[in-house]
Amino acid sequence: MYLNGIKIEWHNKTILELLIVNGINAKVVVVEVNGNIIKKNDFDSFILNENDCVEVVSFVGGG
Repeated sequence: MYLNGIKIEWHNKTILELLIVNGINAKVVVVEVNGNIIKKNDFDSFILNENDCVEVVSFVGGG
């Protein structure tokens, strides 16, 4: 699986598990899997596969 362009060993686990293991707050990110944005309500049930391409994007405020 690829996470933000980096190949990692991760499959058959949920998006939420991926975020927790990586210390990412699920409330402040958008997750895209294979070009599709995943709803936050689905983070705990969406199973990732070894060929998935995952992008985790957080928003930064500034001026």
